[in-house]
Amino acid sequence: RISRQALTLGTLETALRAFDGCGLKATATNLCFYRGAPQARLMLIGEAPGRDEDLAGKPFVGPAGQLLDKMLAAIGLDETHVHITNVVYWRPPGNRTPTPQETLACRPFLERQMELVAPDFVIALGGAAAKEVLGVTDGIMKLRGKWRQVSISGRMVPAMAMLHPAYLLRTPAAKQNAWADLLSLQTKLLDAD
Repeated sequence: RISRQALTLGTLETALRAFDGCGLKATATNLCFYRGAPQARLMLIGEAPGRDEDLAGKPFVGPAGQLLDKMLAAIGLDETHVHITNVVYWRPPGNRTPTPQETLACRPFLERQMELVAPDFVIALGGAAAKEVLGVTDGIMKLRGKWRQVSISGRMVPAMAMLHPAYLLRTPAAKQNAWADLLSLQTKLLDAD
């Protein structure tokens, strides 16, 4: 597998740019690999790039990304402390949810990315990302706020699903749930120091 041969994030990105196994690449403007620190204690994984992300070539730079940055700042984190990506690396047409085939095509790259970043904590943003990252089928409202484990290179890493910032922009009443989840994350990070 191409992804397994990547020894750095740079070579993984090069492999992704050359990869034609995901149909989204044909309709997207740019690859959106990651933003933030190459190695980080906290890795945040969303669903897919949107229009702003596709134009910038980076995940979470539009209104949802700006809200995510504010949420992270509220618990003392910024882009230098986190690694932010998505389960697919190209924008689905019309910002639709990525198909199971599309996430499956990108899965080996995401797994390798998680190994290279080597986070101590993983946050899945939104239902689609939670299903992919946590390997569960429940809806986001059932999943959010509960700590689980994901395996990265055989190491069990605490992981939690949170509401997607785009959902919070559409549903401001849900922000109190997001705040509770952020405080839970902050506690985990502090306890691990």
